[in-house]
Amino acid sequence: MGSNHNMLVLLRNQFMSEKAIQQVVENLNELLEEAASAEHFCKAHELVARNRITSRPNKILEAISQIELRAFYFLINKN
Repeated sequence: MGSNHNMLVLLRNQFMSEKAIQQVVENLNELLEEAASAEHFCKAHELVARNRITSRPNKILEAISQIELRAFYFLINKN
């Protein structure tokens, strides 16, 4: 699995083996990859396109694939 996250992992337990630390880092990478997926991004955002609001994933992904959003297009985080 390829990951390009920069992480600082602080462990309180000084007696963890290198293998245990590596397992913690791998678990964190899996968690971050899942959270950063396109599916989760689309669930957390809506697209305002002029005077319409859509939650359709294909429309959201199409809009963010551009360098800049078109005029009167806005991404709104549902959180």
